[in-house]
Amino acid sequence: MAVAQRSLTDRIVGVLRLDEATFEDIEADEKATGEAAFVVVASALVAAAGVALRTGRPIEVGLVGAIAELISWAVYAWFAWLIGVRLFPATTTRSNWGELARTLGYATVPRVLLILVAIPGLAGVVRLVVEIWRLATTVVALRSALDCSTLRAVVVGVVAVIAEVIVLSIILGIVGVAIS
Repeated sequence: MAVAQRSLTDRIVGVLRLDEATFEDIEADEKATGEAAFVVVASALVAAAGVALRTGRPIEVGLVGAIAELISWAVYAWFAWLIGVRLFPATTTRSNWGELARTLGYATVPRVLLILVAIPGLAGVVRLVVEIWRLATTVVALRSALDCSTLRAVVVGVVAVIAEVIVLSIILGIVGVAIS
């Protein structure tokens, strides 16, 4: 008997609650890759709106940021796949790029709370809470997609982010974009 998949809203709430079953549902639903891309772009745009409200910067900057987040998400998922599935898999690991991309895309959900940086005096606290929450959702996403321990998920996540930063820095350096 087929299990009904959760709605986008149910998945978002489940991710925010760090619900393992939600991540497993996202991992298994091949149709959720588009949803994950939507979550990445939407969270980037909401975060940019928070900055725009606080600083007065034009929201159009957020569009560039959303495109950059989409590219970064795909690259990070690829590195997580390469490291967690190809180079150093756990004995239980059975995964592909799509499963990682879906779970990691949804793991960006806490970034929607960055709209709260617009509230004077809260920017630092909001950023700290959101980044810790995003770290937790990323670990659960990796653990689910890679079928591995929390420690292995943390190691894969750290190595993948280091690889992503190095590669993207080199590429941006070649095309002449300053990273600040």
